[in-house]
Amino acid sequence: MPANMSRMTWQITSIAAESIRSHERRVHPEEACGLLFGGDRRIEEAVPAPNVSPTPRHRFEIDPKALFSALRAERQGGPRLLGYYHSHPSGTFDPSETDAKLAQPDGRLWLIAAEGRIAGFIAGNTGIHGRFQPIALDED
Repeated sequence: MPANMSRMTWQITSIAAESIRSHERRVHPEEACGLLFGGDRRIEEAVPAPNVSPTPRHRFEIDPKALFSALRAERQGGPRLLGYYHSHPSGTFDPSETDAKLAQPDGRLWLIAAEGRIAGFIAGNTGIHGRFQPIALDED
């Protein structure tokens, strides 16, 4: 990224961040995954979801029931679904090529947790693996 460009900054509540970290620790060495809710550049809630991947130590797949339920609730005036999180038990923070193949360029957030830290990205048509733009996360 050129020096004169700054990353878009998003806020994440300390409760949401700790929910992600706790989920990551609880399921390690499998990948944790879940849904992110909030408002304008602010993540207010991280809700764990079952990882239904047949290989959960190497891949994640958010339970479609959890995803559809969240989308239905949003349409009915519930919390806004901002995106998703998952962990990388290997400790890497950047999205993988597999992440890029599975992600839609829909502007949703993708948070990746590894070793207790969280990195943020927006899914689009540019950036890492041609899919992810890094964002800055400020925890409050």
